[in-house]
Amino acid sequence: MISDPATLGRQLLGTFLEESFDGLERLEAGLLRLDEHRSSELIDELFRVVHSIKGGAGAVGIVELGALAHAMESVLDALRRGEPAAAGTTSLLLRGVDALRASLRERQEGRSTPADAHAQLAAQIEHCAARGAAAPRGPAPPATRPSAVAAETWRIDIAPCSAPGAVAIDPIKLFRTLADLGELAVDAELTALPDLARFDPGRCYLRWRATLPGDVPRAAIEDLLAWVDGAFDVTIGPPAAAAPAAPAAGEPAPLPAPTGAPAVAAGEPAPLSALTGAPAAAASAPAAGSIRVAIDKIDQLMNMVGELVITQSMLGELDGDGPLDTARLARIREGLGQLARNTRALQDSVMRLRSMPISGVFNRFPRLVRELGIRLGKEVVLEITGQSTELDKTVLEKLGDPLTHLVRNSIDHGIEPVADRLAAGKPRAGTIRLTAEHRGGDVVVEISDDGRGLDPERIAAIARQRGLIAPDAVLDDRAATQLVFLPGFSTAREVSEISGRGVGMDVVRRHVEELGGEIALDSRRGHGTRITLRLPLTLAIIDGQLVRIGDRQFVIPLLSIIESVAVEAARVSQLAGACEVYRLRDQLIPMIDLAGLLGMPRAPGADNRVMVVVATDTGQLGLMVDELMAQQQVVVKSLETNYQRVPGLSGATILGDGQVAFILDVIALGQAARAPLSIAA
Repeated sequence: MISDPATLGRQLLGTFLEESFDGLERLEAGLLRLDEHRSSELIDELFRVVHSIKGGAGAVGIVELGALAHAMESVLDALRRGEPAAAGTTSLLLRGVDALRASLRERQEGRSTPADAHAQLAAQIEHCAARGAAAPRGPAPPATRPSAVAAETWRIDIAPCSAPGAVAIDPIKLFRTLADLGELAVDAELTALPDLARFDPGRCYLRWRATLPGDVPRAAIEDLLAWVDGAFDVTIGPPAAAAPAAPAAGEPAPLPAPTGAPAVAAGEPAPLSALTGAPAAAASAPAAGSIRVAIDKIDQLMNMVGELVITQSMLGELDGDGPLDTARLARIREGLGQLARNTRALQDSVMRLRSMPISGVFNRFPRLVRELGIRLGKEVVLEITGQSTELDKTVLEKLGDPLTHLVRNSIDHGIEPVADRLAAGKPRAGTIRLTAEHRGGDVVVEISDDGRGLDPERIAAIARQRGLIAPDAVLDDRAATQLVFLPGFSTAREVSEISGRGVGMDVVRRHVEELGGEIALDSRRGHGTRITLRLPLTLAIIDGQLVRIGDRQFVIPLLSIIESVAVEAARVSQLAGACEVYRLRDQLIPMIDLAGLLGMPRAPGADNRVMVVVATDTGQLGLMVDELMAQQQVVVKSLETNYQRVPGLSGATILGDGQVAFILDVIALGQAARAPLSIAA
């Protein structure tokens, strides 16, 4: 028996939202395959997904999805029957996916969407289904029963241009383009038609009057009609009120909703709150964050817990007042060793629970590549491998934006236009490859293309022009290509919505390094570019190097460390107006005195200190410490969550002896080499 209807409502809504988001991912991926591989199995699968979302939305009272899902269902049903698809069907259905996803996110955040929010898009999709089935010349049938409320319509008069040298454009294309804006009606005027003796086949004698809903922005109509300039004379009249539509024969007139009650359309299910007695706000409260876990991971976790129970029982038998002889000590050591192994295995199992396949990020790119390729007039093929590679959920959430920027760069800057590729002896379509795999304890993600590659000479010239490097700097090709990571650098010749503002690769590198990862770039002019990201499996546990500064211990992430050297005073120099530098082979390494930066006293014998060389976003940096200690895995605790954000520190951990050790943020320390940090010890 359910004692709390509001709790039931929230649970049902949360389940519906989770399943619907998964369904929309499958729907989007399937629609992207539809143009290339239209099989009955694929269309049936897409139809079932939309049908499930439509039915589930009705069950939980999300009425704003009903008309849109029904329209998408109609298009897919027509395709199931083998009817031809109208041009632009896939793009229109993808817009429907976006609209459904946006409404579901609104509900997830505790907000609702107006019931008619998607009426215009639903009408366009219904019209698309009608055009695909019969390709009518006249106006498309309405998607829903006409509203009893008066509407306003735009009046658009269209006549062939009579000026000499007028461009010839098929008017049918014009009407199909207008129909994308909303429900379109077209009337033809035949009064100018001459008799057959005077008829000129190369001339257009028809004129048309088209109407569009008044809620369509005038700017949208004008922008859409701009391409017909020189072919048609177009006059857009102001919106005029249309007469209210009467109910269809046999249909009851709509009744006003009772005061204080939400209006429910005929045939629509009542909202979930009305069925359960729960308040509407409670029914639409955001669902708690969740993660789907494979059953094999749960089984493995249960096995590890069982092993721990066995080890606990074994150690419990040794807990007594008996003599602590050699045999007993040996059994205690054996039990502690078993406990350490079980704890490590349990840790790995728990971390696997947080791991998710990288396909959750990769799945967004087929559509991005398709739409950006169309927009730029390029043919691009995307190849994805390693979708099942798993990463920590936190890493995945922060990986999406850097990968999106890199893929957009490959399409915009890397892949050449078709004519250029053919002239270079390449296939018409460029190829972008996205791969992921485990290497050691890390995950390696690669984005590569077979495009034009980077031009080292042009990159160096732009860097000199913008003052990013010295005018007389001499760089080899590899060093020149690395300049793209400098802040403010851009090779775009003009600013566009895609690129050209100099905010790009430096941000990507910073995001990757904030995740504890590394980024590498390799490019061959005329052959393509490959960018490699090396990322940790998780941010919750890291391999660290314990160091001592004064009487305190700190942790340096092992992934950031290049090497450690004993400091020789003869190799230390003082640059004018800058920090000390250490000559290590052929490099000058800036030195950071961590004791002074953290406001801590130096330990006795600090003259024999050690320098830990780390990689930062500004190059290599030498961190001066008093002593190197053990390497070990540490569990990262957030300072921001438990205390407050502290510049120069990325977190804290509790060591085996109970002491708290701070984890150094090498990225922030690299910035400290240029501008001093204020760090509270």
